[in-house]
Amino acid sequence: MTQPIGKPLPPPPPPPQFARRNNGNSNQPQSNPDGTQPTEQTTVNTSKTLAQEAPLRPKRSSGQPSLKFLVEHAFELGYSDIHLGVEEIPRMRDRGEMALTEYPKSDYNTFMSWLYEVLTEEEVQRFKRELEFDGATQYDFARVRINIFDTLRGPAMVMRLIPLKILTIDDLGLPPVFRSVSDAHKGLILVTGPTGSGKSTTMAAMVDYVNKEHAKHIITIEDPIEFVHKSQKSLIKQREVGINTLKFDNALKAALREDPDLILVGEMRDRETVNTALKAAQTGHLVMGTLHTNSAIKTIERILTLYSAEEQDAMRVAISESLVAIISQGLCRTTDGKRAAYHDILINTETVKDYIKQSKYDEIHALMQDGEFDGMVTTNQSLFRLYEEGRITEETALERSPTPNEMAMMLRGRF
Repeated sequence: MTQPIGKPLPPPPPPPQFARRNNGNSNQPQSNPDGTQPTEQTTVNTSKTLAQEAPLRPKRSSGQPSLKFLVEHAFELGYSDIHLGVEEIPRMRDRGEMALTEYPKSDYNTFMSWLYEVLTEEEVQRFKRELEFDGATQYDFARVRINIFDTLRGPAMVMRLIPLKILTIDDLGLPPVFRSVSDAHKGLILVTGPTGSGKSTTMAAMVDYVNKEHAKHIITIEDPIEFVHKSQKSLIKQREVGINTLKFDNALKAALREDPDLILVGEMRDRETVNTALKAAQTGHLVMGTLHTNSAIKTIERILTLYSAEEQDAMRVAISESLVAIISQGLCRTTDGKRAAYHDILINTETVKDYIKQSKYDEIHALMQDGEFDGMVTTNQSLFRLYEEGRITEETALERSPTPNEMAMMLRGRF
């Protein structure tokens, strides 16, 4: 079990605000009807529904840490996520594994007091109405992505910790192909993988590289903004859905009129966004986007499922003519207890273009296996390299492989 940090609780800081909805309302506790201030004994009537409760500011129970303290604790220990909930012991994710802490269970008042550390009154009331809330906030040591939701036991919250320092391509140990792909002047680059695979970190490193090395106008459209970039050699403008724009597709269409060189789309969720991204790529812009797919070939198939059978031939042509590269990424635990990234990388060569048009996915996979010169690699090859370097075990390689039989043959020198 993890141990709480051995230092006294800091005084409660001024609550970080969500910039889009900070309308200057006071965060001070409201007075009781008799004009006095609420006391430690003030409680919230949990028998009412969330939407019916009066906006009374609850306070933490004795012995409970502040939310900032929990975030600081997790950050100092290198944890990636914090899981909090009513009647639950706080848990933190340590290199992919859920770790139980020794903090006490969170009661309702404590949990709601944590919400008021990072949400305005308006935001709390919106959560009570909608029972869902997405957002982000920032401390002086880390940026935090927040998701709040209701459960059978009561409200719960997951916080993803994002370092303020943007790691570079070198810091992440990414291969040279990440630079050559980022040097493209136009086309579509897709960075894909499951939740928690490090897509955002990798894409931030690629944007950081362009920002430092090229004189371009970069526009990012994110939900929420995770890594905050500062203009360097490039001019960079970041827009958050729900704050600076209402919809991904709206912002993406508007970006085409804003003299962009590189447009980053946080997630390509629907066909409208895909259509606009492809149009941008076809009209001389570089577009980066993400999808929740596990391989390069599955990414192409996933995009095609957004379209009817009659539309798919035209979409194959559009993808083949627009694509620069697909980088699918996963994370696995290493022998020293850390984590390493492995990749499935497809570079859109002339031969690959023809195969995409003809739906020859087996041939594409074979090209990836033999395409090291172009920077291509399959998931199995990437995992096998980590194994050869002694960074992962045979069991990990087999567990993460999409085709374990093939991986077993590679491990035994038969492939």
